[in-house]
Amino acid sequence: MKKKILLIAAAVVAFSVLAACGKAEDKKPANGNNHAGHAASSGQENAEKHTGNEKEEAGDMDHRGSHGNHSAAAKPVLEDLNVSFTFPTGAAKANEETELTIQITDKDGKTINKYDINHEKLLHLIIVNHDLSFFNHIHPKFKGDGTFTVNTSFPAGGEYKVFADFIPTGGANSTLSKWVKVEGKESKHAAITPEGKLVKEVGGKEIELALSGTKPNEEVTLTFNIRDAKTKKGIDNLQPYLGAVGHVVILSKDANQYLHVHPIDEKAMGPDAKFATSFPQSGTYKLWGQFQHNGEVFTIPFVVDVR
Repeated sequence: MKKKILLIAAAVVAFSVLAACGKAEDKKPANGNNHAGHAASSGQENAEKHTGNEKEEAGDMDHRGSHGNHSAAAKPVLEDLNVSFTFPTGAAKANEETELTIQITDKDGKTINKYDINHEKLLHLIIVNHDLSFFNHIHPKFKGDGTFTVNTSFPAGGEYKVFADFIPTGGANSTLSKWVKVEGKESKHAAITPEGKLVKEVGGKEIELALSGTKPNEEVTLTFNIRDAKTKKGIDNLQPYLGAVGHVVILSKDANQYLHVHPIDEKAMGPDAKFATSFPQSGTYKLWGQFQHNGEVFTIPFVVDVR
């Protein structure tokens, strides 16, 4: 009788151990990654670092290329990258051309000297002002020693946010950003208000934007229809801009969320240019579509509400 009781007790213990192991296995994360978008934010995973009066945000980048979602394992993100944006005299002055120097280093202060070409450039530099009414997308030259330089100017005094968008060799898409101060009289702060009608005219062209949805964390297709402003005839001979039919940069109202979106079909020529992305959270976003026609690059801004 005692032997039977001992055997039953042993069986109960063994079953409990096996059940616990099963639960532990269920909690293991699945292998592989599914990346949608090419976005940086200053949320918990991308903590802000404060240096004096400047804010620096190092964003892990998910990447959306010309084929939409990528389910293959992504390249590792090089952690703790840092950026500095400096001017020869310490600060830029409004309406004066100045040299902007960008230097990228690792967590130990060593310069990052190898970069992959991303849409024909080693580094994309995006500059916006405090209310997103100013936008500039330029491409500094690599000088070695982790340093890029470019000549640029700012239309007014005040704070500007500068984004360095690049791919360090061996790593994934990365974006580092800081607010920089420009000396001079500030422009008036304009409200960033969502637009009811997403149609704009620029350079004799009429551009209409359509979104397949406006919910956060869901895939959204942005369709730009580009036509002649007078005849309304679709323009079907767009020229490649930086190796693609166009590019779209998206910023949240507070400039904390950044997305650089590439087209679904890079070889498209219009009149439709489609881009797939997802908005990381609810809120107001401003986006800039950039295209090229007859040798001229044109930029179209829109403000949308994501709820």
